[in-house]
Amino acid sequence: MSCVGLCEDDEALRSVIGRALRGEGFDVRVAETGAGAVRAFAAEPPDLLVLDIGLPDADGRDVCQALRGQGVGAPVIFLTARDALTDRLAGFHAGGDDYLTKPFALAELLVRVRALLRRNPPDEPTAGNGLDLRLDPAAHALRVGEAEHPLTPTEFRLLAALASRPGEFVRRHQLVAAAWPEGAVVHDNTLDAYIGRLRRKLREAASGQAIVTARGVGYSLR
Repeated sequence: MSCVGLCEDDEALRSVIGRALRGEGFDVRVAETGAGAVRAFAAEPPDLLVLDIGLPDADGRDVCQALRGQGVGAPVIFLTARDALTDRLAGFHAGGDDYLTKPFALAELLVRVRALLRRNPPDEPTAGNGLDLRLDPAAHALRVGEAEHPLTPTEFRLLAALASRPGEFVRRHQLVAAAWPEGAVVHDNTLDAYIGRLRRKLREAASGQAIVTARGVGYSLR
């Protein structure tokens, strides 16, 4: 039985979606907040996530990035009332796989869930990404052990993009797409300055990870 993680703060909608998924034979695990979703779904990743963007304590896209940064590779369907192209692109840049605009038909959601699970069959459980840091989307913070270190929203999205691919070099244009709004003009020295700030915060947090540069290519967290 495939497990679907559901994070939606609207109680009525959460209940309706949960019943529909269970009626189709899915095991459903529920979170009501972004922080709750990160705690629950990073510890025991589901096979797929249905994630509302407009959560009371965090942007669902930041929640997705935080989960990606903690090694959760399950496909994500975003639910949102926002239907602008820039909003959809931001969802994909944050690590989402599909995007469903409210109001929607439950039948369409179920079809999309099954399509993503066919495309991404459940993996064997993993031990995470090997990093000693965690990302808290509600607080926009970096955590190492029990200590919390605040990040700006842009710093958070940059670090999440790097943490989602530990040991790999992420290209500069991919980092810009993940951290800044669509269409924003971001100069090379702006990205470099933010990377410098993240390096300093990682040192201050006594993290075992560091950001490595590949000139002309991008950066890697390792």
